Amino acid sequence: MNIKQRTQRLKSFMKDNAIDVALISNFENQFYFSGLKAILYSRPILLVIEKDQESLIIPALEEEHAKEKTNADHLYIYNEVENRTGGRSYLEQVDTVLSKLEKGSTVGIEYNALPTDITLKLMESGFDIRNIQDEVATMRAVKSDEEIEAMRHSGRLVSNALEKTITNTKIGMSELEIDYYGNEYLFKEVPKHFPNSTLDYFVMSPSGVERTNMPHVFSNTRQLENKDIIIHSRQVGLNGYRAECERTYFVGEPTPRQRETFEVMVQAQQAALNFIKVGVTAREVNQQALDVIKKAGLEEYVVHRTGHGIGVGFHEEPSLRFDNDLVLEPGMVFCIEPGIYIPGVGGFRHSDTVVLTESGTEVITDYPRDLDSLVIK
Repeated sequence: MNIKQRTQRLKSFMKDNAIDVALISNFENQFYFSGLKAILYSRPILLVIEKDQESLIIPALEEEHAKEKTNADHLYIYNEVENRTGGRSYLEQVDTVLSKLEKGSTVGIEYNALPTDITLKLMESGFDIRNIQDEVATMRAVKSDEEIEAMRHSGRLVSNALEKTITNTKIGMSELEIDYYGNEYLFKEVPKHFPNSTLDYFVMSPSGVERTNMPHVFSNTRQLENKDIIIHSRQVGLNGYRAECERTYFVGEPTPRQRETFEVMVQAQQAALNFIKVGVTAREVNQQALDVIKKAGLEEYVVHRTGHGIGVGFHEEPSLRFDNDLVLEPGMVFCIEPGIYIPGVGGFRHSDTVVLTESGTEVITDYPRDLDSLVIK
């Protein structure tokens, strides 16, 4: 499903629910429906979708970018330079758009994204507002063949980048230095095989017992020591579509307690990987991993869900957690990443990206997960 088809699907939903216009403010959803992704959003952007046209409220410095990447029928430009045509502010152009709507129109918004000042403006102007964020999340959750193929490329890239970092790790290097090897691979490989493509990536390599117990921290200048534990986490987005691969590994021999916990984590991830497929619920996938961890007596050291959706965003719906009874469908893509975090012992987490299809579950990331392969001598 391409951008035009996605937009048409949203318009069909709008028609069926008597919504006259949709205001898309979440930047990931803007990319999904228009193809535009700005580097920064300190200057706000708003995508306006009506039954017969699409428009963008956009700063002047993004005008040419929007013309290149989108098929918007209208661009409402706001300026920071004196005596230029267009509006002087974002809100002025919002007023321009709203003034063209019939009084009492129904406006679809993302409750979790549209700025409060605009929501209040809509209400004060007599518009009826409806929340469309769940419908948009549902659309994004099921990927098209084109989206999945892009994610397969990202899966290969992220797996290879992870391999470059792990195999080049040495005592005395900083977390930032080991990240460099995977980054260098990406910077050389993507231009070679994917001309005119965009690359975005995320990487973190917390090391040591204390830092690996913090699941989300930036890499820093801490130097690796003998017998260190490391959680190396990577995401790669090729042309906007992401895949994730993470591995827990050791510089020198792990302790007996670390070995035991590592094996429980691997078994928990494998249980979820073996179970996840079309037709099961998100809650059931989460429980498969948790059952393994509970049996080992380590349940108290679990602090997050078993997995999450991925695609345009780092983390997307649906979530593989205890309270989600959603039945999984073909085209959904997930990261499977149960984690165990024990003070004084370390944090343990692998992550792999999987695509659900009618014929089975496809793992699109690939690096050894066993302990012998993840001890750097």
